[in-house]
Amino acid sequence: MAEAEAALIEHYPRLVRLAYLALPATIGRHERVIVAHRLAQKSLRVALGSPGREGPYAMLRREVLRQALAQGRQTGRWHGLLAGAGGPHVVGLRLHPQAGGSAELALDRALATLPGAARAAYALLGVEGLDERATRDVLTEAGATDPRGAVRTALAIENDHRLLAAGEFDPCTVHVRPTDLLRRRQRARTAIAVAAAVAVGAVLLIVSAGGGPPGPHGSAGPPGAPPAAAQALDPAALVRALPQAWTTTARLDFTAWPARGNRAADSALLRRALAAWADPPPSLQVTASPGTPGTAPSQPPQLLYAGDVDAATVVVFYDGLRLVRYAEPRGGGSAAALDLAQVADADLTTAAAVVVDRVDGRARFLMAPWIADARTRDLLRPDLQAVPLHTAADGTTDPVRTPGACGTSWPVLQLRSSGRIVEQHSFLLTDLGDLSPVHLTFIPPPEPGTPPRAPREATGPQALASWAHGACRLGELRGQGVRSVNDWQFARTSLPEGAGSAAWTCDRADTWRGPGRATVQFVPPGAAPGAPGTLAGQQADGSACSRFGRDVIAGVMWRSPGGHWYLLAAASRDVVSVSATDGVTAGASGTSLAVPAPRGTRAKLSARTVTGVVLHPLGG
Repeated sequence: MAEAEAALIEHYPRLVRLAYLALPATIGRHERVIVAHRLAQKSLRVALGSPGREGPYAMLRREVLRQALAQGRQTGRWHGLLAGAGGPHVVGLRLHPQAGGSAELALDRALATLPGAARAAYALLGVEGLDERATRDVLTEAGATDPRGAVRTALAIENDHRLLAAGEFDPCTVHVRPTDLLRRRQRARTAIAVAAAVAVGAVLLIVSAGGGPPGPHGSAGPPGAPPAAAQALDPAALVRALPQAWTTTARLDFTAWPARGNRAADSALLRRALAAWADPPPSLQVTASPGTPGTAPSQPPQLLYAGDVDAATVVVFYDGLRLVRYAEPRGGGSAAALDLAQVADADLTTAAAVVVDRVDGRARFLMAPWIADARTRDLLRPDLQAVPLHTAADGTTDPVRTPGACGTSWPVLQLRSSGRIVEQHSFLLTDLGDLSPVHLTFIPPPEPGTPPRAPREATGPQALASWAHGACRLGELRGQGVRSVNDWQFARTSLPEGAGSAAWTCDRADTWRGPGRATVQFVPPGAAPGAPGTLAGQQADGSACSRFGRDVIAGVMWRSPGGHWYLLAAASRDVVSVSATDGVTAGASGTSLAVPAPRGTRAKLSARTVTGVVLHPLGG
């Protein structure tokens, strides 16, 4: 008994997470959280009544999964409510795990389509780290009818098990919000009115009959909401830009987008979307890019789109800081979804497209009205020409394949703005899982006598050739709320033994919320197009390789074609000397260093700028 209690206390978060993942998503997130805790707490009593040969934790895990699978075999909402009987109880509050990024949302949606045993198998493989055989054994003990088939089904899901550690799947760390504060006030006022009506007669009953919930017209807000809040949720108050507004303004961002789509006049749809945004029901799947608040709009938002797209009906709003996409299935049968993303201070390029739908590994985009030409190209194949992308009259594109695993292809959008805009030019955007695709730019290597350059569009041959070596690392930025990524070739250095010249790049990713990430790569001569460079340094949440951190140094060990090993280092233009210690003692004036060194040498590098600032490699 004591060992089982200790195991429950020590592993309680794991057990609750297993239960949460195995439970059917159809019962809603709030109830799923409550039931997951209920099953974990109940497992101690049930397990002690039916001991097995396994240890205390395995016994508890078996019972948690057995109960979760039994819950999944039942149908009807009352079963979920009944499973929570006996505690824990939560009154007047709704609980839900933290909203994850697009990757977590995609996994959650994929798991929701699986039978309970397959969800449990995925959890055992990912959370517990079991192999296939051990997973089958646990499922058999838990009463699964087809453990082998469940494991096969789970293995067919994209197996990025690291996502299971995210807050999206952690029912022990939850957000709490009241259920019906405004409705409680309204009910209290109504009760007082009814009591008064009983006292004074039918006259007041006639007056009170005019109250009650809103009808098919008016605000989507709850009864009794303050006037400003009610107006913010009124479909009739939505901001709608004129179709040609973008041609008469100097501010080219989402404020210049007209309302488009075949459902833009559907007040009932718009009211549902606003209501879901203001007060998400338990069944609604909500995701937000990092740092994006999920609060209701404080004033009427702007309508960008409302229409039928593939198997969903989609509504897109903009409130000056955020994009909000509401999607509901056209045929019913699955939950609606709400996605929020920060887009403060968007511009001609970063407000050029919005993802309106994702299905079967492809995405449809809604184009800004100032986009005159849309094409796609493979970032890993700079030698291939861009291919035209059809855009419908309502601004939606044909499906574009979502970038997948490195080494296959990396589709990007190549867009050209209208000739009516002075800044008419082409630029690249890539889909990294958020509502707003990411702007890709390039800075060529420095040239003697020229000042530092600003990022330029990555559409020229030199930019495309450089980006082909950095494209694969873009996948690490999925769902992180990235606004733009700049590929800066900060140095080109001659290699020993006449082996040619190498490129040194720093890719800087800036997010909408502010922090950024830098990744330094070394690309030797002769590297195949699309082959990733050698990682030479990284910095998270810093200013490296931005306009506030234009000094950088990096180093790698390199083997020459003759089989000799060298320590190579390169730095940005304002560096006057580079030195190495520990394993190799060497120094050189200028921005580069190349010295023979034993294989595996882990030297310490430093550099000094013209102003005397000492630099070290990123992450070192």
